[in-house]
Amino acid sequence: MRILIADDDPTSRLLLRAIVSKLGHECIVAEEGASAWDLLASGGIDVLLTDWMMPGIDGPELCRRVREGTGDSYVYIVLTTGLDRPERVLEGMSAGADDYLIKPVDSFAVQTRLIAAERVTELHGTLSQTQAELEQANTELLEQSLTDGLTGLGNRRRMEEDMIRTHARAVRMGRSYGLALFDVDHFKLYNDHYGHVAGDETLRHVASCIDFVVRAGECAYRYGGEEFLLLLPDLRPSDSVAAIGERIRQTVMDAAIPHSARPTLPPLVTLSGGVARWTPGSPLSVMEVVQEADGALFQAKAAGRNCIREADSCLHDRVEPSTVGG
Repeated sequence: MRILIADDDPTSRLLLRAIVSKLGHECIVAEEGASAWDLLASGGIDVLLTDWMMPGIDGPELCRRVREGTGDSYVYIVLTTGLDRPERVLEGMSAGADDYLIKPVDSFAVQTRLIAAERVTELHGTLSQTQAELEQANTELLEQSLTDGLTGLGNRRRMEEDMIRTHARAVRMGRSYGLALFDVDHFKLYNDHYGHVAGDETLRHVASCIDFVVRAGECAYRYGGEEFLLLLPDLRPSDSVAAIGERIRQTVMDAAIPHSARPTLPPLVTLSGGVARWTPGSPLSVMEVVQEADGALFQAKAAGRNCIREADSCLHDRVEPSTVGG
């Protein structure tokens, strides 16, 4: 163990250092409380053997400081005091000491305290590691609960939480946001022709295409089945939701995933998309914005698929929607 001896008396320091070193422990010494606190604050101390009376910061104050903040590691504290003031033992324990030694100390007494100290510090170390592992496991479980198992994108739960948070922030800050809803064209025919295993692989491929081109701040989710949703927070007036949707559509088509069962050209997997935009002062709720995007998606399908259509809330966007047909 790494043991700090804090004592302003040279004889006591020398005696304790000799005992601790003989027992095989690493020993550091401080001649007064302030320098002892600096060493403690830097970390790496397992045990503190501190005198009661020291200039500046005394033993009990040092105990209190250790207990109030030296990181996650546990420092075992042994307070040394004289036989003339036994009531100081309780005062020191109340301040945070774990044990005490009566001066003059002897090797046996120090050894027994250090055996106890090693057990306690090892136990605290094990508990800290277990707690860290549990926290990591909880974080991973939470992430899994918010992630679609097939595509790795956010699932409906994460999508709904993010949309509510984005809408509330937009209302509060007076900012716009957009939504884009996509559907894989003729996906039932794809499943019927290639099988559901291949269909799942294609959904993963499409999701990876979307995730690859999603920019900082944009969030992609699996909306359900073969549908995907893109959330676009903090849009500037010049940002075109249609252009962003077109970027996604083009990326998937460029992936050139074969779809020979498709009844129209091109014989590839493509997306249809509908986009909507919320602007400050709009009475629409976030779910009504989703409904607008869904209506625009229906228009894209009616127009021949493999294109992007805008809801009325996007009509002021300057970029024309794609009219690529299939």
